[in-house]
Amino acid sequence: MTERISSVETIDVRFPTSRHRDGSDAMNPFPDYSAAYVVLRTTSGQEGHGLVFTVGRGTEIQVAAVRSLAGMVVGQPVDELVADPGALARRLVGDSQIRWLGPEKGVVHMAAGGLVNAVWDLAARRAGKPLWKLLADLTPEQLVAQIDFRYLRDALTEDEALGLLRAAAGGRADRERRLLAEGYPAYTTTPGWLGYDDEKLARLCVEAVAAGYDLIKLKVGGDLADDVRRMGIARQAVGPDVRIAVDANQIWGVPEAVDWMRQLSPFDPYWIEEPTSPDDVLGHAAVRRALAPVRVATGEHVHNAVMFKQFLQAGAVDVVQIDACRVGGVNENLAILLLAAKFGVPVCPHAGGVGLCELVQHLAMFDFVAVSGSTDDRAIEYVDHLHEHFVDPVRLRGGRYLAPTAPGMSAEIVAASLTAYRFPDGPEWTVAPTGATADAGEPVTAA
Repeated sequence: MTERISSVETIDVRFPTSRHRDGSDAMNPFPDYSAAYVVLRTTSGQEGHGLVFTVGRGTEIQVAAVRSLAGMVVGQPVDELVADPGALARRLVGDSQIRWLGPEKGVVHMAAGGLVNAVWDLAARRAGKPLWKLLADLTPEQLVAQIDFRYLRDALTEDEALGLLRAAAGGRADRERRLLAEGYPAYTTTPGWLGYDDEKLARLCVEAVAAGYDLIKLKVGGDLADDVRRMGIARQAVGPDVRIAVDANQIWGVPEAVDWMRQLSPFDPYWIEEPTSPDDVLGHAAVRRALAPVRVATGEHVHNAVMFKQFLQAGAVDVVQIDACRVGGVNENLAILLLAAKFGVPVCPHAGGVGLCELVQHLAMFDFVAVSGSTDDRAIEYVDHLHEHFVDPVRLRGGRYLAPTAPGMSAEIVAASLTAYRFPDGPEWTVAPTGATADAGEPVTAA
């Protein structure tokens, strides 16, 4: 009997990070790290896991989008699905009715990505490999077949992609050995949340350097005087040789971004992340021209590979920040990695939110082994929140991610955590601590 996908379950799971201002920034002062969690089940009892990251209210909308697309996955033959996840990705993204709500952006596109990632997790589990290794073991031809080049050929053709992958093939085995022995560079945002007081900021900066990080990131954009003070505290804490990146989370217009960053220039910022609207390609280019040599980084809210293509074509970005849960899943991120390689721009993945570190590490490690062949000017973001809720959590040593060795995409959440943090009926939400508050003074349990 042919093995098929028997069901798709999606769960609204939320963690009350707003209670301690973890994750706080200029645009998201009280985030509750959350996810529309996806479980594919097969008729033989196997599972594939994925998620779509959110920050609280609206997760129920993301869950509804996953459920709307699930009918295109249930009943599919598993062998065919895991042999060619790209076919499913094109089917989900190209559906003539659901596409009207995008196209290729927003809630429905991320829902497609959650399902596609769950299929890749299932494929890696069946192959007995971590996802980075499964991808790295594919031939250039197999990888290129997973990518939809329809809107990309003016910047990257199939032949060019094959050339990049074939050029990197010779050193794959050696790089894989190095990855397993040394890990992949990380940078940390743990000290930098906007809601932390000065003492906590200084203490966490010192701890980050002691843990081996040579790049930290601070959130900025709430108040200029506060940012100047906080940058001074951080620079004094880490010394002149540790790089400090800053992240405005889209709070500024273009002139404000330039003026604000010039006020922070005495502290030698390494990059400015999301200085303005994530849709404003030309605005990012103007900021980059005005602030050089300070780098411009963006990507966590870039909708799709087409926009990444335009950022690169316009010379608007120095650091590409892929996100495992923002675009349409692994397949579209493969395209973005190849675009970045074609334009010679380093990739420093966005992570931090629940599950993002676990998932995106696989993409960065694949990029090192099989695409860019380099970790120069590259690092994966890390924050020390919520990893205990994952069956295969990230592991770090000396400021470096250790390569996952368990089969899959590291997306599976511990069953007890799903029960405890399920929204709105999990005990962590039905019995909130006294005085817990969320945005605008509302109870943290508000939907």
